[in-house]
Amino acid sequence: MSNYRRSIMEGGAFFFTVVTYKRRRFLTDDNARPILKDAFKTVQQSWPFETLAFCLLPDHLHCIWRLPPNDSDYSKRWSMIKRKFSKNYLAAGGSAIVQSESRIKKRENSIWQRRFWEHRLRDKEDFSNHLHYIHFNPVKHGYVESPADWPYSTFHRFWKKGIYDDFDWNFLAQIDYNANIEYKK
Repeated sequence: MSNYRRSIMEGGAFFFTVVTYKRRRFLTDDNARPILKDAFKTVQQSWPFETLAFCLLPDHLHCIWRLPPNDSDYSKRWSMIKRKFSKNYLAAGGSAIVQSESRIKKRENSIWQRRFWEHRLRDKEDFSNHLHYIHFNPVKHGYVESPADWPYSTFHRFWKKGIYDDFDWNFLAQIDYNANIEYKK
């Protein structure tokens, strides 16, 4: 069994990627979005966190969270969000797909991939890089021509604050995202 090491930092800011099982494309559907929003809100009531940035795509989501001081348990939060969403999505008529023997044995459904990807944000530059990546992601995947055209993102909140005035998105469009390179504005 793999031994995953998570970054632990109380009160830290983290970038996350969470992906649907077998990259099924349903998260932006009209019935899935409010269920996901409710799962986030419900978990936040018991296990507070601040969502600093967010982008929802059909088969995955990216976000940046800040955890409260003296708290580093983002894994618990994701587990609860995924569980609540899955239960309510299936109850509302959402569909599951045939599962592997391993998933059945562990009593898992076929809504989400088992794990998620996290990255602890080190400084302002790291935050900015990940913020831009989140907002550019719908363009990267070919859903829209501009981040402003994607409705399921916090891009518009940042744009209204002037963060993206005169911002040149061309540098992001030229990046090979399969290569391990750092991107900067």
